[in-house]
Formats: sequence, C-alpha cells, structure tokens
Amino acid sequence: MQHSTPIIPVILSGGSGTRLWPMSTPAMPKQMLALTAQESMLQLTAQRARGEGFAAPIVVANAQHADMVEAQLEAVDAAAQALILEPVGRNTAPAIALAAIVAGGGAAPLLVMPSDHVIADVAAFHAAVDAALPLVADGWLVTFGIDPHAPETGYGWIKVGSEISGGVHRVARFVEKPPRDAAEAMLAAGDHAWNGGIFLFRADAYLGALAIHDPAMLSACQHAMDAARRAGTRVYPDAEAFAAAPSDSIDYAVMEKAERVAVVPVSMGWSDLGSWDALHEISDLDSDGNAHATGEGGEIVAIDTANCLVRSDGLRIAMVGVADLIVVASGSDVLILPRGRSQEVKALIEKIKASAAKA
Repeated sequence: MQHSTPIIPVILSGGSGTRLWPMSTPAMPKQMLALTAQESMLQLTAQRARGEGFAAPIVVANAQHADMVEAQLEAVDAAAQALILEPVGRNTAPAIALAAIVAGGGAAPLLVMPSDHVIADVAAFHAAVDAALPLVADGWLVTFGIDPHAPETGYGWIKVGSEISGGVHRVARFVEKPPRDAAEAMLAAGDHAWNGGIFLFRADAYLGALAIHDPAMLSACQHAMDAARRAGTRVYPDAEAFAAAPSDSIDYAVMEKAERVAVVPVSMGWSDLGSWDALHEISDLDSDGNAHATGEGGEIVAIDTANCLVRSDGLRIAMVGVADLIVVASGSDVLILPRGRSQEVKALIEKIKASAAKA
C-alpha cells in the first residue's frame, strides 16, 4: 500500500468480551485470547495494519491490561507508538478523541479498529481502505459496511446511498439494531450493510466533527490529555478530566450527525466474534461438524458427537452421544449450553455476580 501520509492504526482494546465467558474475563478479555489462530485477536488486528503505508499503532486500552498489551504487540513486532490507558471506560467516541489528539490532531489518517474482530480476507480490507483514502484526504468520515448474510438484529445497519467514487458511497442513514422483520426487509432490499465499527478519517476531521456535535466531550478529552502523565509510550489521561466526558459511541456522537459521511461496502470475511456460536460458525469443523480446541493442559475425548463447539484450557472434557452443544472449560468454570443460545451467557454472568454478592 503506497500512501503519501502513513495511516495510523488506532486499536480500541477496552472491551471485556463477557459473552465469551468463561475464557474471556475482565482480567483476560477476549482480545487477549487466541481464539481463531495461534495469535490473539489483538495481535491479528495489529498485523492486518502493519508494513508499508502504515505507521506504528496507537492503542487505547484499560490500564489493568497495559503489561499484557505491550507484551502481545512486541511478540508480533507491532509495538505501539502510544498506549493510551483509560482511567475509566467512556465508550468509543471519547477513546477515539484521545487517540486523535495523541496522533497530533492534524491531517494524519486514522484507521480505527476494534481489537477483537475477525477479518478473513485482509486483501479485501486493504482494497477498501485504499478506495476510501481519496475522500478521507478531502475530509470525509468513512465507515466500512459489512456485506450482510443474515437478518442480524444484534448489529447496527447502514443504508448505502449514491456512489461518490469507485466503491465509496454516501451513507443514506444509520439504522439502530433493528427488530427481526426490519432486518429481514433490509437484507432482502440489498442496499444495506452491517455497521462493523471500523472507521477511517483524518484526525482533524474527527476532532472538528466532535467540536460541532459534542463540544463537551471534546473539551473533557482535551483537558484529560493536557494534564496527562506519560511514561515511555504509555499515556495516562487525567482521570478527573476524562471522567467528565459523556459516555457515547462514535456512531451516536459523530457519524449519525456529521455531514460528509461515506461508507465502503466490503465483503472481507468479517465477524465480531460476539458469541461462542459465532466462533463455531467460523471455525474449521471436523467431518461431524465439531470444532474442538484445547489450550495448555486441556483434553477433549469425544465419541459419537456432532456439531459441538468444545474448548478446554485445563480440564479433560469427555462426551458421548451428544449433539449441538457448546462446552467451554476454563479454570474452575465450565459452561454448557445448547448451540443457538450463547447470547444468554450475559444473563448467566449477571446471575453468577448476584449469587456471589449474596455469599
């Protein structure tokens, strides 16, 4: 990729990935886990925006994960130019504002990526980025629309408007997580894409949009950075100033309100890996439809099982004559549920927390 100004990858690594419990926990969230390859989700994210045309990444993370983030990125030769350690979570809009300020707040293009997504076709991703760059240089805010293959109610959708230049379209409108019938209608219409939460824009274009649409947020982020403490590549925004920032997503705070917003529809084998079911969907399956994986010390013994996702990083799991199950063992916790119900892990965690509070 030849770019006149190197693109700065901005990797958002603040999430806790609770729906992949028990492997994903607040201390070891999903982006730090090797779920789809030898590398962790964070490492794969950094690797897909590395090399010619890309600067070293700016990573925004939870302070408790600082050592882990640094170690993982160094292990794949993708050390961050800055590691911004949020004192408190404030959603994506303020996190990206911190990164834009650290990037210098100028013409540098920022490629904003969540740290825990799968992109199977990196070449298609790079081609979409290249298609967007001329508009980005001109001050547009660009998002990438995921080619939809199901009436997903868990994602936001984008109505793709008229084409501006090769492969880049105006955003006609953003659609919040829709009810099932609306999702089915959008899928059938063929002029909608999933909102994958990946963005490309100049740092100054984003900060300028924030100045118009949420000046209080911009002000809080600027104050937090003015009073930030720095230690090597680590940046610690001032906690009190940053806590004053409204908690809001980039979609609500900026993208849905700004004038010059474009979308590049792309089919790139994307998944947000939001559940164990989603992992089964993209896993290599054996002839019986099973996806078995073990971490250090784990063992799986299965006889006459079909269409199961089974993972263990310590216990031996033995199964006979079962189908369509998700079984995940990590530490002293074992999760068992039928395939298709993995979104309910969130409710399970709430119940575990409630019973722990009573104990």
